[in-house]
Amino acid sequence: MQNKETPSPAGATPAVPEATAPGARPWWLGIAVILLGCVCLYATTTLPATAQYAAIGPGMFVTIAGGGLLLLGILLLIQIARGERFEAQNAENAAGNLPMDKRAFFTALAATIVPALTMEALGLPITAMLSFTLVARAFGSNKTLIDLITGAILGSVCWFLFSRLGLQLGGFLPLAGV
Repeated sequence: MQNKETPSPAGATPAVPEATAPGARPWWLGIAVILLGCVCLYATTTLPATAQYAAIGPGMFVTIAGGGLLLLGILLLIQIARGERFEAQNAENAAGNLPMDKRAFFTALAATIVPALTMEALGLPITAMLSFTLVARAFGSNKTLIDLITGAILGSVCWFLFSRLGLQLGGFLPLAGV
């Protein structure tokens, strides 16, 4: 992914390739990653780094994530300064030149919003079942019943394991009073 200068129609090579012109470099991307890291690190000021029941508390993970984001943002800015081009790339089963599948994107986005809206009212197993099914649908699954069952099993297992650790995730099925 190095810069490749392309000759202009007149046969002369431009001094600065079009993709690396100062206005075409996505400086905002590196700055945004650094800002996200700063937000994470600021949030850790109110979270304990250790907990009574474990050596690692909730603040430890957020601190590591914030530091990682800062480091990645700096590395991204270095790559942008060197003139790295950011182009769509082919992946395992997707061509880089195809447009984004908006339906799949918004289905996956809905799957991330569902827990915030349903966790207290429906409980972890049903919430996990709904989120898992939406994500599976976004990735192209057409087996809705199997996805619902798999999500319910994963959510139930997680609820039981977390409750064995002493963590309260609310009721198992609040609608049923359990």
